[in-house]
Amino acid sequence: MADSSSEELYDDAIWVFYKDRVSWKDVTPVPQDDGPHPVVAISYTEKFVDVYNYFRAILKSGEKSERALHLTKDALDLNPANYTVWQYRRELLKHLGKDLTEELEYVKAMIEENTKNYQVWHHRRVISEWLNNGSSELELTEAALSLDAKNYHAWQHRQWAIRHFKLYDGELNFVDRLLVDDVRNNSAWNQRYFVLKHTTGFTPDIIRQEVEYTKEKIRIASNNESAWNYLDGILLHAEQNMAQQLSLQEFCEELYGAGSRSPYLLAFMVNLLEDQIEQQPEKRPELLQKALALCDALAKEHDVIRVAYWKYIARVLASKASANNLSSDTRGGGDTI
Repeated sequence: MADSSSEELYDDAIWVFYKDRVSWKDVTPVPQDDGPHPVVAISYTEKFVDVYNYFRAILKSGEKSERALHLTKDALDLNPANYTVWQYRRELLKHLGKDLTEELEYVKAMIEENTKNYQVWHHRRVISEWLNNGSSELELTEAALSLDAKNYHAWQHRQWAIRHFKLYDGELNFVDRLLVDDVRNNSAWNQRYFVLKHTTGFTPDIIRQEVEYTKEKIRIASNNESAWNYLDGILLHAEQNMAQQLSLQEFCEELYGAGSRSPYLLAFMVNLLEDQIEQQPEKRPELLQKALALCDALAKEHDVIRVAYWKYIARVLASKASANNLSSDTRGGGDTI
């Protein structure tokens, strides 16, 4: 087997097929087997066929060499989503004892060209784990997110790196910058929740802090579903009466009075009224009337795509209120016969 460590690297302008390279004459290429009657035959380029014929050959023989490593690079340039090639490349890196910091640079360049390719991000993760070094991961993902702030693969890798290497410091500031740029960035809201969950947790003080933070963002764009969802998520960790303590009713009335008819605002108001209906029996008829009016407005004007849902919620609220009234009458006692 020839050693091709010094073999010339060919670009597309002077590409030499593997079948014509002297250093690969000892290898018999393995063609792709699609069976005798393929349903839809793919029209591969001649270069693609050549490279992958030789990759299948070294995969079959289990060859671990410098030339095999270079071949994986050519194969990945043609198809960076090929899991088998990436896996074999990792086997080669270990066997050959290659400098993994150089591999990080290689995969960084691949990610820059293929920012939404799962396999390149997975390879980056494995190499970072082998090195036990996550010092470059936040910078890399930030660069990817600057191109697309909602890139799922970049966010997934960032969360992995933060958890694995304990890189939480400064992450809330990063998230805040993203929300200043785009208050509707659902991925950034999700990241904020992720950081708090894995650091401070949702203590009463943190809940108050986050509610105030979210209210300010909602004032900027009251029709932003992401912020309302975040507020709902935070309040799941609050004590039962905390919503009232945080003046959320006044906040909603402020927005409503200013003319906002965001379906997310109205839905949140319905939820608040539902809690109040259960907790304030003396005001139950008045509160129920307000809740039903909001459901009607949502069904007929502000969230018509979910008309059936809001009619259902109205029926549930009326039924609960009726049951609570009956329960209160029973506890209060009635006329004796």
